[in-house]
Amino acid sequence: MNLREALPKISYVLQSSSNVVVLTGAGMSTESGIPDFRSNAGWWSDERLMNAMSVAYWDSHPDEFWVAFRKTFLSPEFVEARPNLGHHALAAFERTGGRHVTILTQNVDGLHQQAGSRVVLELHGNLRTATCPACGQVYDMRALPADETPVCTAYTVRGDCGHPLRPDVVLFGQQVQHYASAALSIQAADALFVLGSSMTVHPASQLPEFRVASKCPLVVINETETEIDAAADIVLRGKIGTLLPEVLASL
Repeated sequence: MNLREALPKISYVLQSSSNVVVLTGAGMSTESGIPDFRSNAGWWSDERLMNAMSVAYWDSHPDEFWVAFRKTFLSPEFVEARPNLGHHALAAFERTGGRHVTILTQNVDGLHQQAGSRVVLELHGNLRTATCPACGQVYDMRALPADETPVCTAYTVRGDCGHPLRPDVVLFGQQVQHYASAALSIQAADALFVLGSSMTVHPASQLPEFRVASKCPLVVINETETEIDAAADIVLRGKIGTLLPEVLASL
């Protein structure tokens, strides 16, 4: 479906909705300069890096883990990234549309919050903080040492904790976060938008199935085919930063 055909249909969906859920993937952030992970040239094409980003590797090799983690997630692409037109369009829609908007994101970059979105469930965690698994102390990622393995400096009944910290992103071998809340939000939604995700990553790929309860319309906007195109009511091909502002401006 092209944009001219889709605009009146999406406008009708949104004008009929008071509770909108938006599920976003890597394609939402690539236009901010953040590389994707799962394309042929993505970061996870390097199996050694993929294995290093596992909770098992952090547990057994914390020093090597933090070297690989900084190289990837604290790289200039992440640190210098800013919200793009798609992020800003969603935030503006929430502020001015008179609707409740819940964003479920597979991204860890925090760009939705930077743009001003208020209800954001980060399924794969975030880059803002790191936590001590031993005592639960939380640290601002920006305050951690830049060239050594960060350890917990909290004082416990046994003295200084000293345990290596773990970043608050979901590593391989860990469960996603907020999954039950995400499923409930879709069950109660009037409309579900999937933006910039091929819907191949489990278990986030199963979330649209929860719309069975609400029977809400499903709108997919992505540059390439997705696993849920056949189930969608409206499918648009293209860049989020180009299409989404025009779609939302048509209301």
